[in-house]
Amino acid sequence: MIRPSRAWRMATALAAVSLVLTACGDDATTTNADDGDTASASPTEDDTGGGAAVPEGDGTLTVGSLLPSTGDLAFLGPPEFAGVDLAVEDINAAGGVLGQDVEEIDADSGDGTPDIAGAEVDKLLSDKADVIVGAAASGVSITVIDKITGAGVVHFSPANTAAGFDDPETDPNNLYFRTAPSDFLQGEILANLILDDGFDNVAVMGRQDFYGEGLSERVAEVLEEKGATVSENVLYAADAQNYTAEVAQVAASKPEALVLVSFDETAKIIPQLIAKNIGPEDIQLYFVDGNLSNELYVDGGYDLTGVKGTAPTSATPDKDFEARLKAAPAMKGDTLLYGPESYDAVIISALAAVAAGSDSGEAVGSEIVNVTRDGTECTTFEECAQLLEDGEDIDYAGPSGPADMTDSGSLIAGTYGISEYGKGNTYEQIDTVSGVLPPTQ
Repeated sequence: MIRPSRAWRMATALAAVSLVLTACGDDATTTNADDGDTASASPTEDDTGGGAAVPEGDGTLTVGSLLPSTGDLAFLGPPEFAGVDLAVEDINAAGGVLGQDVEEIDADSGDGTPDIAGAEVDKLLSDKADVIVGAAASGVSITVIDKITGAGVVHFSPANTAAGFDDPETDPNNLYFRTAPSDFLQGEILANLILDDGFDNVAVMGRQDFYGEGLSERVAEVLEEKGATVSENVLYAADAQNYTAEVAQVAASKPEALVLVSFDETAKIIPQLIAKNIGPEDIQLYFVDGNLSNELYVDGGYDLTGVKGTAPTSATPDKDFEARLKAAPAMKGDTLLYGPESYDAVIISALAAVAAGSDSGEAVGSEIVNVTRDGTECTTFEECAQLLEDGEDIDYAGPSGPADMTDSGSLIAGTYGISEYGKGNTYEQIDTVSGVLPPTQ
């Protein structure tokens, strides 16, 4: 099989479809707005009718990790590196890919300030990476996507959520994929949470980058569509030394609630909010996946009790996998965000190589969508690889949940945990919400 052509455009779908969100406890469900059935996507035929030659590899699937060891998202690096490590371990324990062990190379994506990702990608490419897993930050990935995919290498992020990646012009080489759901979903889920909590005068403050702009805009858009007032939608420079002007602008609008679309600079923003009487003890604050952390705020000298946040999760968490992740050598702290998604990105890539019969990036990319949907469901590399060798189509679902992808390489559905901070400035998940983006034919 080959990767389906992009016969439909997600940008159009995002404007046209009705997103259905279902709040739940441990048994989240997703439905299609039109008929109540779970959405699914059907592959489309390639414009050429299929039959393209499979590019040859060098015999060894090499996975490069472009993940944050430094910068504003460094707290997400440990679970992501650990997820990649565990996947490579499991693949090689099951016999590897096409008879050879998978090789892993690690690199630091940073956070874009300063820009180190380009040079790190050059190193991964020179080391013959076939798949590059990362970056974590959407704003970093957008700066290197052309370099990676233009070299015929798969660019597979476990944590990019910016809705802009669904635009086909962002990935003309058809080699970009992600196991994190689009912020089109998160923006609606977060806006609905705010409205359900009873707030209708809301400010939004976010990073001025590919991630922050998109998610801030989506939250504000849904709030206004549903009758709320967005008192301010303020963006700040990602490398700002202080946030005085933006915080003053938000405070002057006198919101009932504030959404912070930020990374770890949130720890610096909160004291400034408190000084302007719009801190967590004054108004309701909401975080997102980029700043939801159990480590960043413990010694902040302020109380986050009652602050809520949203982040991708699995509708049915794999407790055994989470225990393995926590025990992995790369792990530090308690944050597990995007560890399962990193694991699944590597497993999916390896299965795609098996399906293609080649470890080259272009061959792997041609099969990634196919191994995530419309086949026999399987949950481990060993099980799925055997099915492929037996001539069966597969539908992989791993620790992060169902991995069914659209033709643009993004998840069809996503589940988000709703979390709330308590004593000690640590959070616990209190609910889950799932959403589906039905494909447009």
